[in-house]
Amino acid sequence: MRNYDVLIVDDRCGIRRLLYEVLNDDGYRVAVAAGGQEALKIASNFRPRVILLDIKMPGMSGLETLKELRNIYSEFVVVLITAYGNQEIFEQAKKLDVHHYINKPFDFEEIRLLMRFFLLEGLPQLP
Repeated sequence: MRNYDVLIVDDRCGIRRLLYEVLNDDGYRVAVAAGGQEALKIASNFRPRVILLDIKMPGMSGLETLKELRNIYSEFVVVLITAYGNQEIFEQAKKLDVHHYINKPFDFEEIRLLMRFFLLEGLPQLP
């Protein structure tokens, strides 16, 4: 079974494609999912180490997806990607052990720095 370094979960094809290209070109093993259900299938089989997760998606939201992912396994870092962040969402996310937030539009260099930190320097100790 091939494990992935990164799982990108976003309903927008353009964002998935751009993130995939950047991270794949940087040498990471990357999987993509268009929504929560697809992310759950991929994660249950391939155990990504970092999940880049859009908060607002049709069907299953990012936070609902995260709750279900945590039921499958918990040894991953989650970075929420959002254009719609508000305090209530951040409070809910904090309870689900979110490690970082990125606002859309995002800077690819910030993504690269986060991947280096979480994948090359080691996963942070979860409380």
